[in-house]
Amino acid sequence: MTHPLKGKVALVAGATRGAGRGIAVELGAAGATVYVTGRTTRARRSEYDRPETIEDTADLVTEAGGHGIAVPADHLDPAQVRAVVERIAAEQDRLDVLVNDIWGGEHLFEWDTPLWEHDLDNGLRLLRLAVETHAITSHHALPLLLRHPGGLVVEMTDGTAEYNRDRYRNSFFYDLAKTSVLRMAFALGHELGPRGATAVALTPGWMRSELMLDHFGVGEDNWRDALDRVPHFAISETPRYVGRAVAALAADPDVARFNGQSLSSGGLAREYGFTDVDGSRPDAWRYLVEVQDAGKPADTTGYR
Repeated sequence: MTHPLKGKVALVAGATRGAGRGIAVELGAAGATVYVTGRTTRARRSEYDRPETIEDTADLVTEAGGHGIAVPADHLDPAQVRAVVERIAAEQDRLDVLVNDIWGGEHLFEWDTPLWEHDLDNGLRLLRLAVETHAITSHHALPLLLRHPGGLVVEMTDGTAEYNRDRYRNSFFYDLAKTSVLRMAFALGHELGPRGATAVALTPGWMRSELMLDHFGVGEDNWRDALDRVPHFAISETPRYVGRAVAALAADPDVARFNGQSLSSGGLAREYGFTDVDGSRPDAWRYLVEVQDAGKPADTTGYR
């Protein structure tokens, strides 16, 4: 089907840029009505001070074939989140897909810095942004999602449960944040499953977000120019790749078989057969274990 999600309604919380934007656009390409939230609008920037806006994301959703609706919201404010959900209920009377992609912590964690040396205010703010926002959003959105059977909740994180279980993820606060989101999906699976809905945790691989491309001083058209400095960046993927993973899950009538599980964009590409925008199928988490973490030279043969 060209538009398997036509008639479906999604909320992508944290859709200003990165994975959230890629997910929103691919849900739109599948025909969904997509509400996109975030703090940066054409009138006001968040502390990120970046140019991407939720209005831009909504326009991209519509251009892709869906209906994008931008709603400014700070997901740490329960009243604002409640207002978003009340608007969706009033306008659509349903919510089929909830994607919790709220993050906003890149500028707050200190790489390879132990807890006692890490700025405490920044660390606690990171946890609020990465964990509390998800809980607030689910609390207000799930009653609407449960009005109709077959709803899907996607908790976005970094790393699979298997990968994160045995590996330290950059700092105490970052590690705790990303592991907490994995557990949130597991817990929601237990609560939603008997009520006819599904919850999963989902991670992209090494994603070429706007921030990552800027960090390496490249763009999407010339990202391979960074490989001389960061050879393993060869396994990277666009935000649209994980977006296609969410769209595939949302269109799967048997998605409940994944309830409570930890999933990845590369793993779901094998399951559903989709590719990244360049036609490749990167499997970053398998690559990280078998090549990068094993100390082997960069070689994506057999991994994309």
